[in-house]
Amino acid sequence: MEEKRVTAVRDLLKAPRAAAIAGIVFSILLIISLVLIRVSAPATPLDEGTWLSSSGKSIPLALNLLPFAGVAFLWFIGVLRDRMGEQEDRFFATVFLGSGLLFLAMIFTSFAVAGGLVVAYGAIPDKLLNYGTYTFGRAVAFEFGNVYALRMAGVFMVSTCTLAIRIEMFPRWMALVGYALAVLLLLSPGHLYWGPLVFPLWVLVISVHILLRNLRANAA
Repeated sequence: MEEKRVTAVRDLLKAPRAAAIAGIVFSILLIISLVLIRVSAPATPLDEGTWLSSSGKSIPLALNLLPFAGVAFLWFIGVLRDRMGEQEDRFFATVFLGSGLLFLAMIFTSFAVAGGLVVAYGAIPDKLLNYGTYTFGRAVAFEFGNVYALRMAGVFMVSTCTLAIRIEMFPRWMALVGYALAVLLLLSPGHLYWGPLVFPLWVLVISVHILLRNLRANAA
């Protein structure tokens, strides 16, 4: 009986640690990818495409890092759901899972279109920039990454904070900050240049908190 109790406690402590590590990996990789894109491409989707010839290795690096960030994010979602266990609320859990998957799909689509533009420019630079293909692709990538993905990130933050309060995953004040940031993402016009960094930074903060709390629990 005592052995089962020790095993149950050990399993309970492993889940938060796994979620924290996955969240940290996701946050760092996504922040690096977004920063590389931001410093290489202009803020407006109506630019003339001159950055394509001077992007160097920064954008290919960002595109290669993103899939690993996506895997870490899926792991983060899975471990958090496992942590919720019987306390999982079906309504908020559905919103939590759906918004997370939609965010990931949209950010993947945005980066994929951007990568397609880079490849197309290398093959047919004149035709890409002169026939409206570039403008369309640039606008699609911008809308997916800066409007729709950010809205889904905001919904994910709201549902996560609500569930976290119920299972006491992190302090209430952190959840309230998450609510405020989520409202910012939901109501933003989509033209906040560094707006996409809000979500991974928030995940990084709560992941570090969960990891530190788990380490202190293990030490105790």
